[in-house]
Amino acid sequence: MMSTRRCSQDDDCSSLLSRLGSDSPRPRMKYGGMFCSVEGAFENKTLDFESFSPQTQRRRAARTQTQEPDGGGGVGGGRGGQTVVFPSGHTRENYGKREGDRLIIKGGKIVNDDQSFYADVYVEDGTIRQIGENLIVPTGVKTVDAYGQLVIPGGVDANTNLNTPQRGMNPADDFYQGTRAALSGGTTTIMDHVLVEPGASLLTAFDQWRETAEQRACCDFSLHLDITRWHEGLCEELETLIKDQGVNSVLFFMAYKDKYQSSDSQLYEAFGVLRDLGAIAQVHAENGDIIDEEQKKLLFLGITGPEGHILSHPEEVETEAVYRAVTIAKQANCPLYVTKVMSKSAADVIAKARKKGIVVYGEPITASLATDGSHYWSKDWATAAAFVMSPPLNQDPSTPQYLTSMLACGDLQVTSSAQASFSTAQKAVGKDDFTLIPEGTNGIEERMSVVWDRAVSTGKMDENEFVAVTSTNAAKLFNIYPRKGTIAVGSDADIVIWNPKETRTVSAKTHNLMVEVNILEGLEFQGVASVVISGGRVVLEDGKLNVTKGSGRFIPRKAFPDTVYKRIRARSKMAEARGVPRGNYDGPVHDVMSMTKLVPPTPTTRGPTCPKTQASLRNLHQSGFTLAGTQIDDHIPRRSAQKIVAPPGGRSNITSLS
Repeated sequence: MMSTRRCSQDDDCSSLLSRLGSDSPRPRMKYGGMFCSVEGAFENKTLDFESFSPQTQRRRAARTQTQEPDGGGGVGGGRGGQTVVFPSGHTRENYGKREGDRLIIKGGKIVNDDQSFYADVYVEDGTIRQIGENLIVPTGVKTVDAYGQLVIPGGVDANTNLNTPQRGMNPADDFYQGTRAALSGGTTTIMDHVLVEPGASLLTAFDQWRETAEQRACCDFSLHLDITRWHEGLCEELETLIKDQGVNSVLFFMAYKDKYQSSDSQLYEAFGVLRDLGAIAQVHAENGDIIDEEQKKLLFLGITGPEGHILSHPEEVETEAVYRAVTIAKQANCPLYVTKVMSKSAADVIAKARKKGIVVYGEPITASLATDGSHYWSKDWATAAAFVMSPPLNQDPSTPQYLTSMLACGDLQVTSSAQASFSTAQKAVGKDDFTLIPEGTNGIEERMSVVWDRAVSTGKMDENEFVAVTSTNAAKLFNIYPRKGTIAVGSDADIVIWNPKETRTVSAKTHNLMVEVNILEGLEFQGVASVVISGGRVVLEDGKLNVTKGSGRFIPRKAFPDTVYKRIRARSKMAEARGVPRGNYDGPVHDVMSMTKLVPPTPTTRGPTCPKTQASLRNLHQSGFTLAGTQIDDHIPRRSAQKIVAPPGGRSNITSLS
């Protein structure tokens, strides 16, 4: 008979604790969407950390042990305990064993995207083996004390560029430095972008990128594919990557004219191919044509500093491109993921599209949630250049709060870092021309603290939603859930012990990156990862980071993620084109002559500028009228010549002028 634990009436924490015994309230769970009626939705959401101190908890546990009689009936015939396993609702696949520490995390509050409860977690071979109270575990297991803290799934950063070169220069923080910083901030899985240069093989670029990451990454990683020149010849390689290599997302650029930019027709064709293969289309959304013209104009005016970057990338070029991408994706019935949402109006476009049922997702990043674009006018060139990225940070100082609110209410779904850091010397390549400054900023280390401080500490978001936007939503969208993004039996042991009260002040002197400038310099954020477990190994504890180069594994992602493609399939059935049955028309048909040959074709490229001529008086003796060439009435038959017998006005009787 399984023993039960009853809280005494004088226990002032009993109303706050969600225990797992028969006399405890049910764990909080959410069903049916954001605005549904959920029993107990407002229970067990806040913990009185002062009363739930380690000393109080240990005294309570000791009192319980003295009250409970010895007896069998536990798991495996153990004494006086119970093991509660929460099924995730998914059939777990055997992803292969991974040697790691044998750990038990005790006393923490487990927080997933859908529920919060108190339990211990046992980890072995890099996998979560047990979840419950009074677990029966082998001897010699390391204990991780999580009393008074939250136990959350490791963060998933769905947008990094740790190996993407710009103008022949690799980022200052590569897979090793970047993933090391990610782990220190609580992120245990990254998704890096493979940039395929025009004309290069998709498979070759993917293999080289994966090999580099496997040699240097300190945490698990997955890969997106960035296609810079779309054509039908890529379909075969793309199919191989999606079906056999574990890639289910492809990014296209709507900017970088004459280099990476894709046309609307190319996007429409590519989106249709991705839909059939079960992948997710991603876009870098900016109007590249307008940006190109604005850059030329500003350089002609002599504006060469970093402020020229934001002046040539007005908010409207992002908004227009997002709207256009959503329109193309809707017509192609392809799921769309908009990376780096930087402005209010772009976020509004995504929110309105989602309200109409369009399958689109938006991603604000660390920088857009934490700061604004006022720094482009800094007197210090290095500081201003450090903020150069595309799309740029918005000048409106209220933008970070607005994007945070959109994230909290579900209009935006995922937070990423868009990590791509370049040193000051690398940025200085564009000291005389802002278009040559390498684009990218930091944010991989601060991402989770920024979201907690700006959203949870301010009351816009609860702890479950925090887990969703920093981990679970990305895992579900890109089809690595429940392996990642949840604390559940069978999931990877990527776990973070989160201290919601501790604060950190950002400084380039103390961060774990190589770049000399941190765009969040001096900002203080509440909420810090105190312990990080990656693949079953403790990599951060007591402020000490202990990582191993090359320990990260490639995480393949299957096509047709259910979270996305259930809606796509339903929309496909509803959107099937049907003709109207009717008889043949047998009435009169007007004979219309084709005039196409008379209209000159519109040039596809801009011609040479017409030379300016000096204005002068019109010469009335000159005329542009001529009967030469093809005339509009050439198809009308000409009449035969006729002799005029009596001209108008009658015959003249003037016979001579003498």
